[in-house]
Amino acid sequence: MMEITDIKDPSFLKEMSIEELESLAAEIRTFLIENIAKTGGHLSSNLGVVELTIALHYVFDTPVDKLLFDVGHQCYTHKILTGRALGFSRLRKYQGLSGFQKRKESEYDCFEAGHSSTSLSTALGMAVARDLNHENYEIIPVVGDGALFSGMSFEALNEIGFEQKKMIIVFNDNNMSISSNVGALSKSFNRLRNSKGYLNLKDDVKDYLKSKKYGSAVIASIHSFKEGIKKTVIDSGIFKEFNIEYFGPIDGHNIAELIRAFETAKKENGPCVIHVLTQKGKGYRYAENDLYGKWHGVGAFDVHTGRMKAETPDGYASGSAIVANCIEKMMCDNKDITVLTPAMRQGSALDSIFAHYPERSFDTGIAEEHAMTFASGMAYAGKRPFLAIYSTFLQRAYDQLNHDVCRTDLPVVLGIDRAGLVGADGETHQGVFDISFMRPLPNLIIAQGKDADEMRSLLNLAFSQKHPFALRFARENIKYGNPANIETIEVGKWEYLNNNINDKAIILSYGFDVTKISEMVSNNNLPYRVINCRFLKPLDEEMLKEVFDSKLPIFIYEGDLVIGGLGDAILEEANKFNASSAITIYGIPDRFIEQGSVSQLKDELHLGLNEIFEDIEKKLL
Repeated sequence: MMEITDIKDPSFLKEMSIEELESLAAEIRTFLIENIAKTGGHLSSNLGVVELTIALHYVFDTPVDKLLFDVGHQCYTHKILTGRALGFSRLRKYQGLSGFQKRKESEYDCFEAGHSSTSLSTALGMAVARDLNHENYEIIPVVGDGALFSGMSFEALNEIGFEQKKMIIVFNDNNMSISSNVGALSKSFNRLRNSKGYLNLKDDVKDYLKSKKYGSAVIASIHSFKEGIKKTVIDSGIFKEFNIEYFGPIDGHNIAELIRAFETAKKENGPCVIHVLTQKGKGYRYAENDLYGKWHGVGAFDVHTGRMKAETPDGYASGSAIVANCIEKMMCDNKDITVLTPAMRQGSALDSIFAHYPERSFDTGIAEEHAMTFASGMAYAGKRPFLAIYSTFLQRAYDQLNHDVCRTDLPVVLGIDRAGLVGADGETHQGVFDISFMRPLPNLIIAQGKDADEMRSLLNLAFSQKHPFALRFARENIKYGNPANIETIEVGKWEYLNNNINDKAIILSYGFDVTKISEMVSNNNLPYRVINCRFLKPLDEEMLKEVFDSKLPIFIYEGDLVIGGLGDAILEEANKFNASSAITIYGIPDRFIEQGSVSQLKDELHLGLNEIFEDIEKKLL
């Protein structure tokens, strides 16, 4: 058998026996574990779809047939089979192999996404275009049970059932999305998982009848042969209601069964679902036993012990952990505080809250829109909801934030996690857009703390006032320490961190960056005034007037999109005050930012602080 790194394309699979395919699956699983242990990446989801991906490439003729992985973080075996194994040494690294499907990487990637539940709508669009063009190829979206809970997936299924375009939907069911699935639909899928195998029984009956003298005639004469078997053997659940043919459930780790199912599905003329049961994390015991999503996305780790190599240093914690810890303490004193998350319980460090306050903690699954309006309902009824949501996923709930929270001026508190550059997940996950799309929303307060103490103070402020409040925080680990006394902060008030009589320029920034800027100014005795713009909306107009009246050059540093960001807001104020100061803005340009470490990306964008200070010095000459 060829080496994994020698694979150029999946055509070789069609010449292999089932035993050889199973051996290949074992080799790929070992390859994935050993390589992800070095680079980090999405582990559990990829270990669960090794046999499934092999069977798909065995039956279908990619890239002519179109294979779409919903979200795409489970496409590592697909990348290996399409000739990209050598790239795994730089998986999710700067200018390396993407952790998702990427069209520019390979002709085998006809689709790309980093957010859940988009594949069915895309597949239907492809199917309509294929038929309009009178072309002939298969379209196979692979969608997980967590993604199927999304409203967007249901909208797509509704249209798919109506249009009746030929496509093969592979329902990859591991009873988890990132962590354990929730909701009534999860229970419905449990009934499907436990039903008898329709596909196997149907074929067994057919084979038996064909072996008899009049068997073929019997098959031909029974008008509802197939439907009759289905009705007596399996409840096809929600798929029947959408008018979509259903086959399954099938063992997602049995290559022979998978091949037979896909060959059967190819004979269908309309949309069908192949329901496959897989085990997330299969083949690696730490991932197999994970119920909370710890092994969904990982950094480098020791294969033998399962211990992460980059552990958080003593005295440091992530922004997520600091916020979650503060919220949990507040919940003890304030019985009206509730916590919500759209499937990011572990990522947003909410496990302890869910354990200690289960009746006030709600995981909505991958349903950001619902989570936002769900929170608004709680606020209407007098509760104080805290919605923990990644910046990149907040985009999906923008209408609900606008229409259901801000328009009605409800005191929903948003904990916007992973704000700013996030690194290895790349374009789809960089949290650099939320300031730009939130700033136009009336009633919304937007804040970002410079350190752990200020984050706690801002959270205290958020729950003491009665308007929508968004607290942003970056992914990085910062000094935690013992909580100091909560500072009383007035909405919209900034603060000077460095302020000397002989300053030659003023630097404005926010978040953890402003602390780093202030430290560099102090440590090097630089003649710069530094302002902590901890409120991105409303702005501190009183302090801004002082800044403009000083006539000093103004430098604005932001780790987010320049368009619509702090700099734009200050330019609006400068225009209002007829300010004449020179203003320079440093921030993310008008483009999507690819993967890489945050420091690498900042260097590539000329946003490293050393380079910024050199530029400021040149401009002051």
